[in-house]
Amino acid sequence: MSRKPNVVLVLTDDQGWGDLSCSGNTNLETPNIDKLATDGAVMDRFYVQPLCAPTRAEILTGRYYARTGVHGVTTRAECMNLDEKTIADVFKEGGYATGCFGKWHSGSAYPYHPNGRGFDEFYGFCCGHWSHYFDSTLEHNGEETRGDGYIIDDFTDKAMAFMEEHRDEPFFCFVPFNTPHSPFQAPERWYEKFAGYETGMKHRDPEKEDLPAIRCVLAMCENIDWNVGRLVDKVEDLGLTDDTIFIYLSDNGPNGDRWNGDMLGKKGSADEGGVRSPCFIKWPLHIPEQTVVKEIAGAIDFLPTLADMCGVELEGTKPLDGISIRQLLLAEGGDWPERPIFALESNMQISSIRTQKYRAGGRAGGLYELAADPGQRNDLKPERAEEHKRLMAQLDEWCGEVIPRDIANPALPVGYPEFPKTYLNAQDGLKEGDIKWPSIHPNASYFVDWHNVEDGVEWEIDVNTAGEYEVTLMYTCAEGDEGSALRVSCGGESVEGVIEEPFDPPLRDGDDRVKRVVAYEKPFKPLTLGRIKLSAGEARLRLEAVSKAGSEVCQLRSVRLELVGA
Repeated sequence: MSRKPNVVLVLTDDQGWGDLSCSGNTNLETPNIDKLATDGAVMDRFYVQPLCAPTRAEILTGRYYARTGVHGVTTRAECMNLDEKTIADVFKEGGYATGCFGKWHSGSAYPYHPNGRGFDEFYGFCCGHWSHYFDSTLEHNGEETRGDGYIIDDFTDKAMAFMEEHRDEPFFCFVPFNTPHSPFQAPERWYEKFAGYETGMKHRDPEKEDLPAIRCVLAMCENIDWNVGRLVDKVEDLGLTDDTIFIYLSDNGPNGDRWNGDMLGKKGSADEGGVRSPCFIKWPLHIPEQTVVKEIAGAIDFLPTLADMCGVELEGTKPLDGISIRQLLLAEGGDWPERPIFALESNMQISSIRTQKYRAGGRAGGLYELAADPGQRNDLKPERAEEHKRLMAQLDEWCGEVIPRDIANPALPVGYPEFPKTYLNAQDGLKEGDIKWPSIHPNASYFVDWHNVEDGVEWEIDVNTAGEYEVTLMYTCAEGDEGSALRVSCGGESVEGVIEEPFDPPLRDGDDRVKRVVAYEKPFKPLTLGRIKLSAGEARLRLEAVSKAGSEVCQLRSVRLELVGA
């Protein structure tokens, strides 16, 4: 191999196995993704986890997510342990340029941040979902910036620029798109086809369908397909097609009840529909066209497989749960071990097991043949009780091994000289009294209803470098509420300031195709309070009101701490 192959890994968000025309769905057309399936390998039974952050942890580490410290999708439950070595660490050490363009969702405070987990370049957002998809507030290597146009098009543009910049060296390009996750926003170019559209293929329980949401999902999926085509074409234009491994998959089952091949379950469920993902892998001259891999595999297999195919050493990783599936993809022959694949819902209470023939556990319980009964309609437990008992014992043993006895959210790291700014975001704060988020979903949110002076917010932090930090609030304040005084304190030190200017911009609420349940985006204004000295180690940083001038102290997106002197 004269040159190590490049890797382009595209991950979609909440796109089910059935949300592609190559899966048999005639409600939409996805010709570019379909072509990936015919030009390379189709993983016929490929499994991820029921939710976003758990699947990302497995892609990044090659280990079941419950081993990595991840146990949820928000309020720091999505943070991977810092002693985990990621796929980007491995490839960077192997001489690769590494870039991530899209939704990270594995921790936002450095070194949980992608720039601290092996990615040289990051453009996107770090939390579990985003609140606006047009000209959105994003970040580039830790610095806030304004996105350009529709968010998926923007991520694709940045990924293509990265590939062009590094065309003369091997690169690992991770493109985690954040659609068709809500909020349901799609450009008119893609949505107009589906406005008023009546779907021909329905969910197994059609009465559960939310047709307006499905229409937007279909538009978002066709936009994804267009952008996948742009990525493939860019690799071709750079003359790198034969030297590039191109992968496409989704992070969990569909985010709603829509056609999904009769499978039971959706996003959040450990049943078949919640964890079976489309997965296509293209590598010309190596993976034969129209390869169909019947053996079960999962997100845990990416790290060992890609390292194996790219000739990259796996030094320093913890014991992997995944195995290299190279011999299956490259049709190299040889024996293949029978093995189980496990799924675990983020409540750590419901789990399931899959072998090549059966699946057991999950919300439905019972025992089912995978290929013959994807809808889990014919429970074989009564007639094959011993097989069910064997699989459930194996599942119980696995749960006992991987599920931690003590589950705790980590403190937010602060004060790394190589990454001096840390945002203590509202989603990670411990709110008091009547203070709340404007949605039940904390991600991409902010604090509202701060009416009582006695209330406040605390963040658990872990200061890496003792020194002086500049404290800045990102706030909004209605006309007439200016004049409130606030104090930030930690470890006996404090700094105070007054909100002297009102700043009350409108919500960006004009682009939704469906009524949302998550918070809307709006701009926030910085207010620098001054500087505070922080000692090294774990502590609680508190934001409180010294006085209130109007009806509300303020609304708050984050507190920014910037190391300015050690």
